[in-house]
Amino acid sequence: MSDHDSHEGGLDAFTVSEDLVQSPQHKQATTNEFDFDGLLDGGLKLHEDLASGNGGQAWPAGRVLATYLLRRRRGDLKDCTMLAIALGCRPSHVVHITDQAPMLPLMQRNIALNRLEGRAEATVYDWGSSRPHRVPLHPDVILAADCVYFEPAFPLLRQTLQDLIGPNSVCYFCFKKRRRADMSFMKAVRKILHVEEVTDDPDRDNYLRESIFL
Repeated sequence: MSDHDSHEGGLDAFTVSEDLVQSPQHKQATTNEFDFDGLLDGGLKLHEDLASGNGGQAWPAGRVLATYLLRRRRGDLKDCTMLAIALGCRPSHVVHITDQAPMLPLMQRNIALNRLEGRAEATVYDWGSSRPHRVPLHPDVILAADCVYFEPAFPLLRQTLQDLIGPNSVCYFCFKKRRRADMSFMKAVRKILHVEEVTDDPDRDNYLRESIFL
């Protein structure tokens, strides 16, 4: 996903997670380690806690996106300005992870768990509001996974993507289709941004069967 008029250029990462709807069932808080099918040496420690909302756990589209980046885009992301966490890419710039205020302590905890202080920075970013001053303007790569969840927030998410994506930005956007409105959101985004479906992922047929799109 990139600027509609100029969609070729460098890469950057952006992760915004949705925390506007409470989960109907709260599973116990846990800390696990993921290596994404052996693609991530040493693994990633992830503490999940739904006490403050749905943003407190890893969702399927996030795993799909992380696995794809490790398999196909690891080298491309190393020298990018990033808004998100590109797992295992070891970028030379600080990676910005964003979410709403209730998720800030959890983001900070996961940064500390993986000893990424100084390399990853957690920031509160409410969709539709002004860009936090610490977040770079028009990052090279924006990573967004599992953002399409709460329909009333769709216009705010669309505005935020439009604000962040510049002429040389690329957004890797992964979501699970749960209802018809999700595809209506993508139809609206296509009117303001150039959108292409990722087709070079060997796992694509598997996650398409689960209605996950990248």
